[in-house]
Amino acid sequence: MSNFQAFRVFEEDNQFSSRVVERTTEELPDGDVLIRVHYSSLNYKDALSTTGNKGVTKQYPHTPGIDVVGEVVDDRTGTFAPQNPVLVTGFDLGMNTDGGFGEYVRVPANWVMPLPAELTPPESMIFGTAGLTAGLMVQALLEHGVPTNEGEILVTGATGGVGSLAVAILAKLGYQVVAVSGKSDAVDWLKALGAQEVIGRDALGDPNRPLLKERWRGVVDVVGGTTLAAAIKSTRYGGTVTCSGLAGSADLPLNVFPFILRGVQLIGIDSVQCPMPKRQQIWQKLSREWKPANLDALSSTITLSDIAARVEAMLAGSVRGRTVVSLI
Repeated sequence: MSNFQAFRVFEEDNQFSSRVVERTTEELPDGDVLIRVHYSSLNYKDALSTTGNKGVTKQYPHTPGIDVVGEVVDDRTGTFAPQNPVLVTGFDLGMNTDGGFGEYVRVPANWVMPLPAELTPPESMIFGTAGLTAGLMVQALLEHGVPTNEGEILVTGATGGVGSLAVAILAKLGYQVVAVSGKSDAVDWLKALGAQEVIGRDALGDPNRPLLKERWRGVVDVVGGTTLAAAIKSTRYGGTVTCSGLAGSADLPLNVFPFILRGVQLIGIDSVQCPMPKRQQIWQKLSREWKPANLDALSSTITLSDIAARVEAMLAGSVRGRTVVSLI
C-alpha cells in the first residue's frame, strides 16, 4: 500500500467542489495493472467531469484524468514488467474509473500500451487523447483519398487540443490548412503551427442555406452544430469531412444535398473505444513521421494544485493548445 496525492472532485448537497487530497492505493478500483503516473493532461472531458457533468462521470467522489503516462508498478497478468513505461488514453479512464489526476491508477491490462520509444513522457501527454483523435481524423482523410496537392483542408476549433494538433500534423504532411478560430490573438500562433490562413466562423457562410460555394477538399471538425453544417455544405465534390466533437452543439442542422449532389462523405471519429491495434498504429505515426517539430509550442505544464483554475479557464474558452499535468 502506498499513500499518494490526487485531485479529487466531490458532490456535496448537489454542489460540486474539488481539492487535492491524500489517498492510498488500496482505495483504487480493481484492475490488472498498477501504474505510477508521471504525467497526465487536461482535456475538455476532464473539465466536464470536474464540474459535475453526469453525462461524463456518474458517481462522485471521483478523480478525473483520461490520459496517463507512467511506469508499471505491478501487473498481475504478466503482460508488463515493473518499470515498463506505458501509456493509457480513453476507455473508461477518468470517466467512471479513477484517472490520471492522481499519482497512481489501476486499470485493466487491455487498456495499456507500451510508450513509443520515440516519445518522451511529456510529449506523449502533449498528444494524449487529443493527439490520438487528431491522428484518427488525419488517417481518415488519407484513407478516403484526400490528396495533399488538391485544395484546402479546413480545421475548426483550431485553438483547442484536437484542432491545434490537427493543424500541425496536416501542415507537416504538406496539406494547405485553413484554421477556424474566433480568437484574433491566436492568428500568429496558428500560422506558426502551420496554418496558411486563419478565418473566423462567420467566413464559413450562412449555415441556413441548402448549399454553399464549394471550397474544402477535406474537413477536420470538433465543433459540431452550425459550424459543421456550414463546413459540409461548402465541401467540394467528393470531399471528406471528419467529425469528433460537439464543443458548439450536438445538433446537426443539415439537409441531404451535400451528400447526394456532391458525394460528400461524413466520417465520425471515436478515440475512446478505438481498438488497440489501430491505437498503436496511430501512436507510432504520431511518434515518428507525423510528429510536429514545434510540438512543445502546443503546450503548457501545470501541477495538481493548478487544475481547478485551468478548468475554469478552459470552460471560459481562454486556453489554447494542450495542458500537461505533471505528477513527478
